[in-house]
Amino acid sequence: MKARPPRATIADVAKAAGVSKATVSRFLNHRERLLSPDIAARVEAAVTQLAYTPSLMAQALSHGRSRLIGLVVADITNPYSVAVLRGAEKACQDAGYLVMLFNLGNDIDREREAIDALAGYQVDGFILNTLGRGAGLVDADALHGRPAVLVDRRHAGMHTDFVSLDNAAAMKTACSHLVEGGWCELLYITEPQKGVSSRRERTAAFGGCMEAHASDAPRVAGQVFESTDGDADALDAALRALRQRAKRGRRAAVIAGNAVVTLRVAAAMAKLGWRFGEELGFVGFDDPEWTSLIGPGLSVISQPTDAIGRTAAVCLIERLKGLETAPRQLLLPGELVIRGSSRAPAA
Repeated sequence: MKARPPRATIADVAKAAGVSKATVSRFLNHRERLLSPDIAARVEAAVTQLAYTPSLMAQALSHGRSRLIGLVVADITNPYSVAVLRGAEKACQDAGYLVMLFNLGNDIDREREAIDALAGYQVDGFILNTLGRGAGLVDADALHGRPAVLVDRRHAGMHTDFVSLDNAAAMKTACSHLVEGGWCELLYITEPQKGVSSRRERTAAFGGCMEAHASDAPRVAGQVFESTDGDADALDAALRALRQRAKRGRRAAVIAGNAVVTLRVAAAMAKLGWRFGEELGFVGFDDPEWTSLIGPGLSVISQPTDAIGRTAAVCLIERLKGLETAPRQLLLPGELVIRGSSRAPAA
């Protein structure tokens, strides 16, 4: 197979035109006014003859920018992270930036490694959807002087723009929907909070909802259960205890903190032989495609993942363009999608 000829360099163009590399650079950066018509014509002819195309990276770096944005995600297998990535990538593309992705794989010790690796590629800034805990937690000093936007999870050591679901309002919507439907014995199931801000905020909001409905008739009561990976027996026991508390006509329901918990609850319900909307009501956070296919369909709080990703990218690009304001907090509303698992019984 015939070898492809080497790509022409700016030095090749300069030699062919009989000028310096600086002269070629002036021509390529549309500063022909600094060149005589004859020299500009010679450079143009050499560029055409050699089919020279300038390196976009080199051009960007010559102006102090790489047009690259580093995106760090906690777990690329999480549908939430994938959906946010899509929104961020599209907004970056529209603005002329490319995204470089680093997946932490839920490894709490890789956060600083991720920042350092992306900084080595001269990214202009960071969008961070990280674990938010652990010894490797990044802070403002770890960002190599670059701006960053946090998504979903806060960091105590970083005062930057923050974009997330409005967790308090979303939980209030989920609780109110269940209570209005006659579900009065509630169990909020979350992954271990471990300092993860989004989990803490939803748990705190659930407690606030229970206090707000404490004087309702019938009385509304709720508990919190932390579900850990690999401990299905504990989850089964928590669901059985919930059913036991639902006596004398009280209806019991579960609120799941994310799609991971929703899958665990669905597996437990199948094992117990229970049906959503009958033995237990249900509302979950996140709306992957399969939630409409389980039982009568699972009611959910759908997160505006595309908008979260786009908003994070826009915030970062505004900072790159010189915006200097106090850190912004942008909380976006979720949408309640009602399906069979939480509908009120027929009169």
